[in-house]
Amino acid sequence: MIPDPNATPIPTMSDTSPDSLVHLRKTRVGIVISDKMDKTLVVEHVARVPHPKFNKIVKRSKKYYVHDENSQAKIGDRVRIVETRPLSKLKRWSLAEVITH
Repeated sequence: MIPDPNATPIPTMSDTSPDSLVHLRKTRVGIVISDKMDKTLVVEHVARVPHPKFNKIVKRSKKYYVHDENSQAKIGDRVRIVETRPLSKLKRWSLAEVITH
């Protein structure tokens, strides 16, 4: 197979500078269901996904333990959370912003 001279080369790890590599973190939007712990929230994220067999939209909910340094979110707030390094046994997310009170 002859390589196409007009094709753009695919960058490899050695070709790219460290500044150009962008690591996007996962984000979720959910509702605060508990703020009883110190600097920790429990946020419930509800995803609407199609059923694998029947293709009907079903709700899948998951709870995330979220680090809230300033304890600014309260129960019932809609918040945006972002993935972070492990902070404890269960906490892998941190609070990005409070969307609505």
